[in-house]
Amino acid sequence: QVQLVESGGGLVQPGGSLRLSCAVSGAPLDVYPIGWFRQAPGKEREGVSCISSSEVITYYADSVKGRFTISRDNAKNTVYLEMNSLKPEDTAVYYCAAPFVTVQPMCVPSHMDYWGKGTLVTVSS
Repeated sequence: QVQLVESGGGLVQPGGSLRLSCAVSGAPLDVYPIGWFRQAPGKEREGVSCISSSEVITYYADSVKGRFTISRDNAKNTVYLEMNSLKPEDTAVYYCAAPFVTVQPMCVPSHMDYWGKGTLVTVSS
């Protein structure tokens, strides 16, 4: 059973930065694409950024392009989301997720099978 645990959320001022981590256990990380998703109050869960198992393919939502960077360290079984120039509209619970079988397009919540419990990111002055 694949398990994912997010960490690194918190309160940050607009323009600030955070780095989220997703620790994966139960399976070698290098066989799975991993995605970061977020859900703000009253909104649907959306794909933020995803990375293929080979790291060749990355996806970013338009709203975070140029500000967020996804990376993975397969040796540490950890995926990261570096978030810069944060805006109040980035406030949400952030989840990492993985599919049992890769389905395209990759960064769609319904295509993911394993989920972490989430970490809250609040961007506010």
